[in-house]
Amino acid sequence: MAHNQFSLLGVRRFAPFFVTQLLGAFNDNVFRNATLALITVHMGLNTDEQSTYTNLAPALFILPFFFFSAIAGQLAEKYEKTRIIRAVKIFEIVVMAIAAWGFYGHHAGLLLVVLFLMGLHSTVFGPIKYSILPQALHPEELTGGNGLVESGTAMSILLGMMLGIGLMTSGSPTPASIAVIAIALIGYAASRFVPSAPPTSPDLKINWNPITSSWPILKLCMKQRAVFNSVLGISWFWFFGTALTAQLPVYVEVNLGGTGEADKSALMMLALGVFSIGTGIGSLLCEKLSNRTVEIGLVPLGAFGITAFGIDLYFARSGLAPTAGLDLMGFVQAAGSWRILMDLTLIGVFGGFFLVPLFAMVQSRTPRGELSRVIAGNNILNAGFIVTAAVFGIVAQKFLHWTIPQFYLAIAILNGIVAIYIFSLVPEFLMRFLAWVYVKLLYRVDVAGVEDNVPDEGPALLVCNHVSYMDALILSSAIPRPIRFVMYYKIFRTPGAGWIFKAARAIPIAGAKEDAALMDQAFEEVDAALAEGELVCIFPEGHLTKDGQIAPFRGGVERILARRAVPVVPIALKGMWLSMWSKRDSRLGRLRLPRRFRAEVEVEASAPVPGETATAAALEAKVRALRGDRA
Repeated sequence: MAHNQFSLLGVRRFAPFFVTQLLGAFNDNVFRNATLALITVHMGLNTDEQSTYTNLAPALFILPFFFFSAIAGQLAEKYEKTRIIRAVKIFEIVVMAIAAWGFYGHHAGLLLVVLFLMGLHSTVFGPIKYSILPQALHPEELTGGNGLVESGTAMSILLGMMLGIGLMTSGSPTPASIAVIAIALIGYAASRFVPSAPPTSPDLKINWNPITSSWPILKLCMKQRAVFNSVLGISWFWFFGTALTAQLPVYVEVNLGGTGEADKSALMMLALGVFSIGTGIGSLLCEKLSNRTVEIGLVPLGAFGITAFGIDLYFARSGLAPTAGLDLMGFVQAAGSWRILMDLTLIGVFGGFFLVPLFAMVQSRTPRGELSRVIAGNNILNAGFIVTAAVFGIVAQKFLHWTIPQFYLAIAILNGIVAIYIFSLVPEFLMRFLAWVYVKLLYRVDVAGVEDNVPDEGPALLVCNHVSYMDALILSSAIPRPIRFVMYYKIFRTPGAGWIFKAARAIPIAGAKEDAALMDQAFEEVDAALAEGELVCIFPEGHLTKDGQIAPFRGGVERILARRAVPVVPIALKGMWLSMWSKRDSRLGRLRLPRRFRAEVEVEASAPVPGETATAAALEAKVRALRGDRA
């Protein structure tokens, strides 16, 4: 059955929450930009006063993330999340009512207080925003759900900015006041339909000290290297995005040629708009490209794409605008403009490829009872990276005297360096990228029964027929959860490829006559992995098929189950015999272009068999029946 991530917008477990968070981000940006427009255009302040307020505004919004994220993460863990969401939305209504008073009275100081309160609003909502998704969605829906959330957030920021500025064009406070209160009310109404999300750590004792509670939260982020580096990757994206967008006002004027106030505003909206639209498109494409799995192989693709088009943005316009005083149409028609817009769009697209799988990985790899606190730690780091980006921008311009294109070139190159560093720390990212590229190039994979039969969580043993050297890659691409594969030790030690198998945490095994100690160690590792609630896959034939037929299953599967009787999921690979790297061809033949380029392959899973009753012979019969006549 075909799946589409947009179908989530029609189910109650996702749609009301999606609308609630969408309106929250939208209202944030309507209020912030209406406030800045009021302060800078309509209050008659001098330049120094305007500068003071505009510099204070982002600092006040980000400050609560430093001080209250840890408490927010603990609250989201201990209490039912829907109740907190509704309380946050009521808080938003009250704060927006105060904002309306500030608009009418032109109280700049009061509006800055409201900005701080909206930062607090976002701080409390942040851990829930991402930790509620694994409770509401199935693992194969995580990438699609995160894609919708990220694309919706990107568009909310853009549209909120446009509406906020537009509502203050006349200087009348009425339109903006009505809008922010109405959006808050609609958001609260949507929150009433969000299904219950039970607490994940109801016995957690909350540390209310904002200083001492932050370090334990950050330590939770560091427990798993892959999770922590995903968090660092997310924070780096915020650094890059902040550094890019913060320089747009100057870039638009100096390098794009928009000098008048209206022209600058229009060009800035265009530049920010294509970047936001690109991010939304990239976020939505993640599910399609990942086959509904948490495909972290997209992360290197996103990182390298950001760097490539960031560098090209420098070469597209490395100097001053050739013509000043351009309006929107004048810029669009000017030479080189489409290349600049395309670069900004594709930076956003690859940013979506980078960001969405990282969030999905954090959600899928973090224990449910810790996820809200890990997201809170992520928010603390995000805030730190945002501030660092702002400081870096100031240093680059004031002290290093870089032009904006030079600054963009620097952060693009820095992005590549950071990406390589992260991927060297966690080779799994690069390994998954290479596997993803290979599978996409050489196979067309159809999946059946996996969603219904491979458990969303908890231990399970997967048993599958063994046809080619690529079987593990195909299964990894078809199954949302990480899998520990049991692998013949000589393949595990293949020169040049061993690091890939180690990064995938494969378990090497040898025959009893070859290395009895290694065989015993393999069974110990399998049992330990199952005890940790992981998926383990074995190929019970013990070798690749030499004729396309399924060989008898060996007794290793029974030895595993005798020690730990976990559910066993029979899986059949179909079509692999005709593809590259099976033993259908000679070794030389396997190196040639396969006879069926982009081979059609199917992965089919049947219902789990209780470990207490499963036997090698019975499992072999089930896999044979699943595969049928299609070798």
